[in-house]
Amino acid sequence: MKSTFRILFYVKRDKQRADGTAPIMCRITVDGQASHFNTKLNINPVRWDAKAAAAIGRTKEAMEINSFLNEIKTGLYNVYHNLLTKENNVNSERIKNLFLGIEIKHQTVLELFRRHNEGIEKLVGISKSPATLQKYEIARKRMAGFIREYYNVSDISLKEVNHMFLHNFEIYLMTSCKCNENTTAKFLQRFRTIILLAKNNGWIHIDPFVNFKIKFKKTDRDYLTQEEVDVIMNKQFVSERLERVRDIFIFSCYTGLAYIDVKNLRTTDIRTSFDDGLWIMGKREKTGISYHVPLLDIPKQLIAKYSGKLPDDKVLPVMTNQKMNEYLKEIGTVCGINKDLTFHMARHTFATLTLTQGVPIESVSKMLGHTNIKTTQIYARITDVKVSNDMALFAEKLERKRVKSQSVLDRYFECLSLGEKMALFHLPSTLSEDPERVKRISMMWYSLSEEEKSSVWTSTFEKIMV
Repeated sequence: MKSTFRILFYVKRDKQRADGTAPIMCRITVDGQASHFNTKLNINPVRWDAKAAAAIGRTKEAMEINSFLNEIKTGLYNVYHNLLTKENNVNSERIKNLFLGIEIKHQTVLELFRRHNEGIEKLVGISKSPATLQKYEIARKRMAGFIREYYNVSDISLKEVNHMFLHNFEIYLMTSCKCNENTTAKFLQRFRTIILLAKNNGWIHIDPFVNFKIKFKKTDRDYLTQEEVDVIMNKQFVSERLERVRDIFIFSCYTGLAYIDVKNLRTTDIRTSFDDGLWIMGKREKTGISYHVPLLDIPKQLIAKYSGKLPDDKVLPVMTNQKMNEYLKEIGTVCGINKDLTFHMARHTFATLTLTQGVPIESVSKMLGHTNIKTTQIYARITDVKVSNDMALFAEKLERKRVKSQSVLDRYFECLSLGEKMALFHLPSTLSEDPERVKRISMMWYSLSEEEKSSVWTSTFEKIMV
């Protein structure tokens, strides 16, 4: 619904100056809400027509004042109509501020988004990565598409961002953009950064995210089993390109390095550490966090395979991530692995296999370059194999504890054959075919006191040994 808009000029008579003149004021009214500002023009009140809201007469002074007031009116109408095409909520204060040039452009969503991203661009290579800039640029484009589709304007005031705005943006991402739940949540997180920037600068006073929950869905990160890693590692490829991609993928499976960190790996990053072993020591491109990974035999062999054959001190012949993932799918098909192979799966595989083999999660976290173990828990799955191994160790400990608590006579009894146990109670061996009787032999033994056990054992010991 179109708002009502009025402009009125009037003389502020209570501010009369020494020369008898008073300032001409302008009042803007939108839907009954008014804002005032001084036009910087002065006139003697007797020469002002309050009804016509104009200077009286055809003098040069009167004509100049009226001409200037008309220019102000035209400018205000232009601001008003411009706002109507961009925003739903037009108010007198915004019109006044825009006309006077005192409103900060940051007070619209896309303008602030743009300036935020410009700041990130300046920090690329210093404290931000190109990937971070790319993610925020995509988020800005998604927001621009949403504003066009839902509000039919090119930009929108930050003050119009409320709970319903966020709800609609979430729906837009999941329907028009076909984003899954977690991708949608990531876009909302990036937009929240923009909103916090606006709030911290005083451009908005209420955080619309206060009662809005960004929902992430727990997902199982796919990984390869040790058997699948072995199949890929031992496969003989006719194609040299597939062999190279396989080598780089296997290298990451045994080091946990992300694609960009493998691509950036140089021989200077491989150093002898305190234990006289070779380690990879570097900083993650994504976060700038240091990581230290001891080299196992397999990655050492892969490094040696390409040593001295690559330019720029590179360790491995890494191609683009897009090509790597394309060829990995081909490798998966050739090797008969029914999983959607991607390069990042190697990092998941490293985390999962190391945990399965009993490497503490703190150590895995440090090798992956994480600052929070919760992040490691997302990447690293505790497999059924790990659970089985842990429970087997637990059962073994319980058995050792049980055996340790047994008396010497009980341990001797456990070592006897079925025939010897029956002889202990002077029972014929033919009864051993009866499961119930066999079961009762043990029950009989454990029902005896230690003194009775000793008596039974002593009276038949010689007979048993014969």
